[in-house]
Amino acid sequence: MVGTGGLVFHVMNRGARRLELFQHDGEYRVFLQAFAEAHDRFPVEVFAYCLMPNHFHFILRPSEDGQLAEFMRLGTVSHSVRWHWQRGSQGGGCVYQGRYRSFPIQTNQYFLNACSYVEGNALRSSLVDRAEDWEWSSLAARRRNCHPIPLQEWPILRPDNWVGLVNQRHSDDQAGVLRRSMMRSLPFGDGVWSQSVAGILGLPSGRSAGRPRKTKIGSGVISK
Repeated sequence: MVGTGGLVFHVMNRGARRLELFQHDGEYRVFLQAFAEAHDRFPVEVFAYCLMPNHFHFILRPSEDGQLAEFMRLGTVSHSVRWHWQRGSQGGGCVYQGRYRSFPIQTNQYFLNACSYVEGNALRSSLVDRAEDWEWSSLAARRRNCHPIPLQEWPILRPDNWVGLVNQRHSDDQAGVLRRSMMRSLPFGDGVWSQSVAGILGLPSGRSAGRPRKTKIGSGVISK
């Protein structure tokens, strides 16, 4: 994809044939190690991530055109080789369902909404009672000051009560808009920004994602 340098993206991929990518802690660690090494080669800015049993999410920003594709290629290829080695299934076929899905995100309330969605993924799936208790996420990494993949400062201010916000359940409507962007590679932002970015990247603009629903936080507001 051309013109990706400097834009923030939500990236996701899942196991082929509903394959369970991670069955125990060691397999999560192998994935993180593979992508940490990919990051050494192609240092995209990683803002948020979450590994789930059969898929993963990243929110990141490449600094150059082509860097996102190279980071994802090296990370998934390296992880696939190690995944087969761990399970003794060398030559057993594809680990991932195909090429990763991605869509650009506007760096305002839409960015906060996407990060909250990603970091709250395990909570929504009832894997934990609190989102920060899911070890394989950037939320837990920041809380524990343990960073298997280096995390960068966000392009906008993270609210002081961020952990509490992530633990608020997304409405079905809000989650549905974000999933629609993922399935159709639609820019996630307001109408003017979405149309502009879609033109640059050659993506469908679709309909505007609409204004995010907002919650008052002290004297400011962020999307829920």
